[in-house]
Amino acid sequence: MEKSITLWIKLIVIGIISGISLGLFLKLIEILTEEKVYTLLMNVDYIPLLKDYRLSELVEFSLHLIVSIALVIILYLCISRLDIHRKSTIYTIIISIIGIMLYFTTSFSERTPLVTDYLAFTYWVVGHLIYGIIVSKLLKLWVEKDR
Repeated sequence: MEKSITLWIKLIVIGIISGISLGLFLKLIEILTEEKVYTLLMNVDYIPLLKDYRLSELVEFSLHLIVSIALVIILYLCISRLDIHRKSTIYTIIISIIGIMLYFTTSFSERTPLVTDYLAFTYWVVGHLIYGIIVSKLLKLWVEKDR
């Protein structure tokens, strides 16, 4: 039981650390380049229950972290059961694909980059690659070694 609780705590912490890392990276890119990639990360315009509310940055970032935690837990539960050797690569690839697909939610908002903004898309993909690498490395370091 204690080992199970420890696993959940580790997965939550990995979700928080990787989510904060992605947020900081995209915030820095947006500050330096004025590409609205952090704004896209915080965007909830495509979520029916939230789109009509004006949320603070703290609330939007908290929602981002909740999604990050959920993603880490779901991916771990799905992939850890597979008998494959390159799990780190699989985590990074899946997270990058999810990030690429999410970029296109930009079309639902006037506040975010255009779908055709290739520079913003590049920053977005690089950010999600970094996020995926952080997730996979922390899982390998903190979780997989205990299995």
